[in-house]
Amino acid sequence: MEILKKTAPRGKLLALDLDSDAVIRFEQKIKENDLRPRVVTVNDNFAQIENIIREKAFVDISGIIADLGFSSWQIEESGRGFSFQKDEPLLMTLDGNGENLTAYEIVNSWPEDRLKEIIREYGEERFAGRIARTIKESRRREKIATTKDLVAVIEKAVPGAYRRAKIHPATRTFQALRIAVNDELANLRIFLADAFDALRPNGRLVVISFHSLEDRIVKNFFREKKQVGRAEVLTKKPLTPSNEEIKSNPRSRSAKLRALTKI
Repeated sequence: MEILKKTAPRGKLLALDLDSDAVIRFEQKIKENDLRPRVVTVNDNFAQIENIIREKAFVDISGIIADLGFSSWQIEESGRGFSFQKDEPLLMTLDGNGENLTAYEIVNSWPEDRLKEIIREYGEERFAGRIARTIKESRRREKIATTKDLVAVIEKAVPGAYRRAKIHPATRTFQALRIAVNDELANLRIFLADAFDALRPNGRLVVISFHSLEDRIVKNFFREKKQVGRAEVLTKKPLTPSNEEIKSNPRSRSAKLRALTKI
């Protein structure tokens, strides 16, 4: 909404989200604020940005912003199993339809070594081997069907001190499964390359990431563009939320914003 206000009266916005529910909610907001004529909404993966821009005839693009985070609605109300604090089906699908790969399929059918690999790489979980082994043993007796089931398995796998740590023991495994289900890192790499190419000279690319794997990809991409003389990096260090913002919105605490200008 703020982007539309800042670009009034002639600026146009292409709003893209893989979650159809998020698109519907956003369309309602712009309708209520009489902003529809300047907005084009698309329900698709941002890895398809090159095709979408062409199909929607967007040219002379001055800025692209990617917010890689999840909304409170997705975590608290979508019912797709993103939160380890709820008892929901193991879906973790951003598109919401559950017709493609789901966390249930990964947890209940992928081999132990593959489970260990994604939990270690995507979750940066030091007990990945123990968790993968316990998942394999547990699913032999009964399918791991819900988030509550999975949390119980993870808590059984890790040491007692780890269960009592500040960060919930299921946090990293849930992150890993969500990334694997939605192929998030591969899609991010595709998006960055195509979004940069779509910008006009002096156009800006801004990315807000929420965990180290995403931020590392963005940081390295920006650095590479600077090294070959194609961009100026505007954020020597990522911008992070203030204490006041974190206090009012605790979920913003891990956000990192990086920006560049295309030369």
